[in-house]
Amino acid sequence: MKRELILDKNQIQQKINRIAFQILEDNFEEKEVIIAGVWARGYRFAIRLQSVLQKICEIKITVSSILLDKESINYDASTDIKLINLDNKVVILVDDVLSSGRNLALGSAFFLKSPIKKLRTSVLINRSHKLFPIATDFVGLELSTVLKEHVQVILNENNEKDAVYLI
Repeated sequence: MKRELILDKNQIQQKINRIAFQILEDNFEEKEVIIAGVWARGYRFAIRLQSVLQKICEIKITVSSILLDKESINYDASTDIKLINLDNKVVILVDDVLSSGRNLALGSAFFLKSPIKKLRTSVLINRSHKLFPIATDFVGLELSTVLKEHVQVILNENNEKDAVYLI
């Protein structure tokens, strides 16, 4: 299997830093922002965003994971934060790669069941092969690929082997 390095550890961090500043710019008047990461790599991305945001602003940043039931016709999902805690709050739904848009569409449907103030989306890589009418607000890298190619994002906890590959 041939792998082509698209982003290395430093480039990934640069993308995360830029997205964090964009999130701050979009929400500078907020007291709290909820970052919900699609389990598992989207959650790791959310943790990284939280780390940068805590260094650059005073806004309370709460990270939550969201587990999507992709087989459900009712947009079922579960999260480690109660929906009532989202009332009148900003939610940023994050995932590592946007390909078809299914994850962000399902996640958005779940959060729209609550009276949130604003919903934004963020991805590290946007492949632009959307099958669902979903847009992303904060993007690390727009990457043109063919459907048979795959994007692999590696976000390790220790930051040593972070990379994005085209396979």
